[in-house]
Amino acid sequence: MEPQNSRLSIWLPLLLGLMLAAGILLGNLLRNQQGNGHQGKSFSTPDKIGSILSYIDENYVDSVSRQRITEEIIEKILADLDPHSTYIPGRNMREVNESLRGQFDGIGVQFNMVNDTVLVIQPTRGGPSDQAGIRAGDRIIMVDTLAIAGVKMPEDSIVAMLKGPRGSTVNVGVYRRGEPETLRFEITRGVIPVSSIEVAYMVTPETGLIKITTFSQTTYREFTEALNQLKELNCSKLILDLRGNSGGIMEPAIKIADEFLEKGQMIVYTEGRARKRQEYRATGRGMGETLKLAILIDEGSASASEIIAGAIQDNDRGWIIGRRSFGKGLVQEQAMLNDGSALRLTTARYYTPSGRSIQKSYENGSQEYYLDIARRYRKGELLAADSIHFDDSLKYTTAGGRTVYGGGGIMPDFFVPYDTAGITPLFMRINRVGAIYRYSLTWADDHRQKLNQYQDARQLSEYLDRVGVATQFRRHLTSLGFDFPDSQWDESLLIINTQLKAYIARNILDNAGFYPIIEEIDNALLAARDFMTKQTSGPVSPKAE
Repeated sequence: MEPQNSRLSIWLPLLLGLMLAAGILLGNLLRNQQGNGHQGKSFSTPDKIGSILSYIDENYVDSVSRQRITEEIIEKILADLDPHSTYIPGRNMREVNESLRGQFDGIGVQFNMVNDTVLVIQPTRGGPSDQAGIRAGDRIIMVDTLAIAGVKMPEDSIVAMLKGPRGSTVNVGVYRRGEPETLRFEITRGVIPVSSIEVAYMVTPETGLIKITTFSQTTYREFTEALNQLKELNCSKLILDLRGNSGGIMEPAIKIADEFLEKGQMIVYTEGRARKRQEYRATGRGMGETLKLAILIDEGSASASEIIAGAIQDNDRGWIIGRRSFGKGLVQEQAMLNDGSALRLTTARYYTPSGRSIQKSYENGSQEYYLDIARRYRKGELLAADSIHFDDSLKYTTAGGRTVYGGGGIMPDFFVPYDTAGITPLFMRINRVGAIYRYSLTWADDHRQKLNQYQDARQLSEYLDRVGVATQFRRHLTSLGFDFPDSQWDESLLIINTQLKAYIARNILDNAGFYPIIEEIDNALLAARDFMTKQTSGPVSPKAE
């Protein structure tokens, strides 16, 4: 029989060990429940997101940016709603608002980077740089005391240095050909208009063209001014070019459509779960009610552009020419947040006068939504109208009884395929490295004194043909080591020569020089021009034909 104290010496250490282990486990449990001695967090408030963010902010093991997490959450929430509900951080609001206001504060120059140097293409007429004495062809090499030429400074950094609040000043150093020393200019920044009308000119003695690139607060005023100018030139037919115009503000689009419709005709209506139906109708005070009208659209035409195209098509007021538009039929409202950021939330859909929604599906998410254009290309839709099929359930009828479809953009009345003429391996190579554009820029700068004698795009084009600018460009390509067969040069010559002349003319006459020349290879514009030429008399709308 073992002594009692011997048994105790065996079990006592084991008992103490078990008690110690239990104490450790209990302590861990209490710490997990109490958060290092604090009351455990209870998320009883309905604001779960706010409560969780506060808890992370107060207790997470590492420091975190609550603002960054918040913005990521907002973006994720909106991405799951639809592709056009967006969050705009406060740091981006100024840039976004500039595009919608149609103006910004700065010095007022168009420029390009040539050999790591800012080359002034055109100072804004009457703007701060123009008034200070900056000329086309000047090279800005310094801003205040900082050299910006030859230092590989990013273009957006240069823009940021030249922009600034109106009334503030900036000193720029300029190299000008013929001047032995750097010229210094003090420029007082001012309000610089951003035109949404790219160009307005007569394509034939009777037919005018107005190209709108966006819809901002100034677009309607710019449009009426352009239309008045064309009417003074005896414009009786109009081509409204909305290709590549992704939209903007809805109001100017409604006003522009109003210019062509009779009083009481529907332009568009909007409706949403929390928004009552709101109709927009023509006032009957339009400047263009008697004009024959064609509208150019393509896969880049969206939103406000589609409002105009839909209103004109559904009222049988004019002809839609080109390719199927993007398909955005959602309306966003902007709500400002207290930190200067903003939320643009989709609150309604808009419907064309026939009642169709042209919004394409976004059920597979934003990425698939925007890849739709690439799918159209792969399916051959940009090349042949026969590849486009609409569901019969999306069939609608215009005021004149014509069939139109909803559910995926505006289908034109006359389809014009994407033009692939002249696209040879040679052209793809030189286009990939931007050789035509860069050569045009340098050539225009080298011959600016002679080119400045021309104030008409077509006369300038004839001069460039006489001096053989395309032949000079071919020699330039050879000097760069380009090797290509004559057959590829001959096949691409029209598009190469036309682009050369158009880019050179843009450097001298801005868009008024570019577009009258580039139209030679613009098959959609040529189709619209020829179609309008045939409309010699009779009705101004398809329904009466």
